[in-house]
Amino acid sequence: MKAAVDLWLLLRRRTAGSGDPQRLTTALAVLAFAVTTAVTGVVLGGLLAFVERGQAPGAADEAGFYITLAGTASALLMVPLITLGGAAARLAVARRDERLAALRLAGATTGQVSLLTILDATGQALTGALLGTAGTFALIPLVLQISFQGVPFSYGELVAPWWVYVAIVAVVTLVALFSAGGSLRKVAITPLGVAARTSPSPLHWSRVLPMVAFGGAFAVLLNSGQAGLGVLVVLVVGGFAMMNALGPWVMGLIGRFAAWRARTPATLIAARRIIDSPRTAWRSVGGVALATFIAGMTAAIAMFSGDQGDQMARDMSTGGFLTLAIAGVVAAVSTGVMQAGRVIDQAGEYRALRLAGTDRRVLDAARLQETLVPLAVAVGLATASALLFMVPALGFAFVTAAPVLIQFALSVAGACTLVLLGVLASGRVVRTVLT
Repeated sequence: MKAAVDLWLLLRRRTAGSGDPQRLTTALAVLAFAVTTAVTGVVLGGLLAFVERGQAPGAADEAGFYITLAGTASALLMVPLITLGGAAARLAVARRDERLAALRLAGATTGQVSLLTILDATGQALTGALLGTAGTFALIPLVLQISFQGVPFSYGELVAPWWVYVAIVAVVTLVALFSAGGSLRKVAITPLGVAARTSPSPLHWSRVLPMVAFGGAFAVLLNSGQAGLGVLVVLVVGGFAMMNALGPWVMGLIGRFAAWRARTPATLIAARRIIDSPRTAWRSVGGVALATFIAGMTAAIAMFSGDQGDQMARDMSTGGFLTLAIAGVVAAVSTGVMQAGRVIDQAGEYRALRLAGTDRRVLDAARLQETLVPLAVAVGLATASALLFMVPALGFAFVTAAPVLIQFALSVAGACTLVLLGVLASGRVVRTVLT
């Protein structure tokens, strides 16, 4: 054990230079873990605040409905937050795989490699989670001015019990260890395959079936009148989760089509990168898919919260916009972190293209298109999914309402702008890698 710990400390000193890609990878992973923890703390604090209001003496009759809606929003936000946490855990996997595979080939035992992996993953996750826990208390004042049921929340209401933060830190650390365990298993069994960067098997079309099943179940239960609010909420949340499973398969199809139709070097490079890792391409814009999904529901709710003075409808619209804002910020961070991570992972490819005479503007254009194509796919797929659930419930009236369409378009445009800003923020990593 001592030899493995000494080796881990040696590798930490080895990667201490400011321009070392491993140090950049570690910093990005810690940032992603911190954002995941901080936003999760705020979201769960808000959910528990609604629960506390609903259990207070003299609570309004609709308090249970507010708790259900808050739980739905929290469940929807957990999807991109888990994705961001998983992205942070996978961020250093490629470089860790190469390093650990080299150590295995040099004679390191499986136990030594296992301990190195655990130390790496736990150190990053714990650092990020603890920073994120502190960040939660800094984010709470940003939502204090938002009122629900005609009363704004107090700071104390939004501070969750201490065990919630302990649980979040524990879950974030377990996510990191689980992801690291997958790479460890691969390295321990086939170090030569890792060193050769063997291509993964393509995704199967059967990923379409769960989404169709959820949409059909939603329509049948809604029209039969046999489903309560809880069942419908589960179907909507589950349907969005199924869309996340469908997204990578669609991304692979679009990548192959883009490569076939490519007319510029930048388009061809971007398409080949999407084909190489459709799951990563989808994860980088999965937050926008959620933002689009929420934007559709929020725009539909706006039809009922105009000048009628309906407090619940106004609160639903406010909650939708708040959820949309959080999803947009998480999407921007996720895209920026994952883009930067991919640049670090593809450092050899970037340098080879540069040495072969490729202009850096072509590389920047390819990196931008590597996000724009998945972004368009995510918006289109999420819009179709929102229609799949909203049309059976509300009919086609909200689709033809101009104010609803304008609100939807502006909301999606705002989320896409945040994501593109995240892509631009990763440009510095390209300069560091090329240098």
